Amino acid sequence: MTVHIEEEVEIPFDFDYKQLADRVIEACIDYVNFPFEAEVNILLVDDKMIQEINAKQRNIDKATDVLSFPMLDYEQAGDFSKIEENSDNFHPETGECLLGDIVISVDKVLKQAQNYGHSAKREYAFLITHSMFHLFGYDHMTSKEEEIMFAKQASVLKMLQINR
Repeated sequence: MTVHIEEEVEIPFDFDYKQLADRVIEACIDYVNFPFEAEVNILLVDDKMIQEINAKQRNIDKATDVLSFPMLDYEQAGDFSKIEENSDNFHPETGECLLGDIVISVDKVLKQAQNYGHSAKREYAFLITHSMFHLFGYDHMTSKEEEIMFAKQASVLKMLQINR
């Protein structure tokens, strides 16, 4: 598993955010029984930059906490059976499956942690977990989808003992 983290802002966290990202991503991969070695990219930005990305990519001109850009297409969320059919899904040098990109607003991590009364570590882990399930094809556009996705997120965070 390869996790690339790029920082576009000063990182004020009092925890090892790189090691935590690795733990969370690995736990998500294990939870869904993802059958391939994987690559995930994380970009840490401020509210201004995530707003620009959100406006450009989604035509929503406001800051958000996390954006997910899956590289894979799924017929059904969590169904990895067709991934090997497209060689473009794999890094040509490492052979790792290219899951996608995650963009996180560090500003929002800090604000939401304070608003929800938990640590920045918990919020950061939650946003990565949330985004990973998007990279696996899950969504929360309907109440049924939300129920499924959020239950999976909660299970991973509980397994990692990252609580509110």
